[in-house]
Amino acid sequence: MGDLGKILIYLGAAVVLIGVLLVLLGKTALPIGRLPGDVIYRGKSTTVYFPIVTCIVLSLVLSVVMYLIQKMR
Repeated sequence: MGDLGKILIYLGAAVVLIGVLLVLLGKTALPIGRLPGDVIYRGKSTTVYFPIVTCIVLSLVLSVVMYLIQKMR
């Protein structure tokens, strides 16, 4: 049970860190989540948002970061 507790603490810390980063990114002028190619459908009473391009860009950036971390080891 001790290992599960450590994993939960690390996951919680990661979620908090991601939340802080998202709040800080929201205050900058970066258009994360509003890139050209992101699909927004606005109906009479619904709004559907598909951040396709944002997901692709974030995936590429994270892939490069992970590759660089792997090469440094």
